[in-house]
Amino acid sequence: MARKKIIAGNWKMNMTPSEAVELVNTLKPLVANEEVDVVFCVPAIDIIPVVEAAKGSNIQVGAENMYFEEKGAFTGEISPNMLTDAGVKYVVLGHSERREYFAETSETVNKKMLKAFEHGITPIMCCGETLEQREQGVTMDFIRQQVKVGFLNVTADQAKTAVIAYEPIWAIGTGKTATTEQAEEVCKGIRECIVEIYDEATADAIRIQYGGSVNAKTAPELFAQPDIDGGLVGGASLKPDFGAIVNYNK
Repeated sequence: MARKKIIAGNWKMNMTPSEAVELVNTLKPLVANEEVDVVFCVPAIDIIPVVEAAKGSNIQVGAENMYFEEKGAFTGEISPNMLTDAGVKYVVLGHSERREYFAETSETVNKKMLKAFEHGITPIMCCGETLEQREQGVTMDFIRQQVKVGFLNVTADQAKTAVIAYEPIWAIGTGKTATTEQAEEVCKGIRECIVEIYDEATADAIRIQYGGSVNAKTAPELFAQPDIDGGLVGGASLKPDFGAIVNYNK
């Protein structure tokens, strides 16, 4: 069975609650496409108003981060049960910005992965290399390490429901996009890594997104690749253009 495409917007640190509601109301009719899963991953303060604004549409709501403890003295963090109670279905984990600016490691990402599955939240686990790593020829070595550590102790049944987002760090917010061939090559390599960890069936089920300056022009060709199952979209998800990305197949 063909994997259903998943196109997620990562809003990052943008949109006040009132701006978020206005954006959802603008995008709702533009992102209507039952053939793909549409997810808005929004700042924590926007989650509740966005869940409310998205009711009755095909939009599902995700968080941009989550802590790996249920509750406690972790000032400023958000627990998985807080997210599920608010109506969150997905969570972005291990984004390169979290790794770079907030010292997240593959080990902490793994803890968050396990906790997300425990609470029925679908993780969108990010991986990707720097320009220096690509130029040194260690792209797949680095990404395989991120994937293998991220999925440690995750069962095959859990892994089948997960989403992996490949985002070359050098293409995030820079306007540069990996070529279609580069993006497909790495996503194929990630799927082969999942075969090694689990088996062919798990690798066939898991969805792998490409992210990094995805736009309406590049989306159709990228999403047509056999191992690219959609996109994790940054800046373009904050504009009406996101509708054209979601409806790339129309």
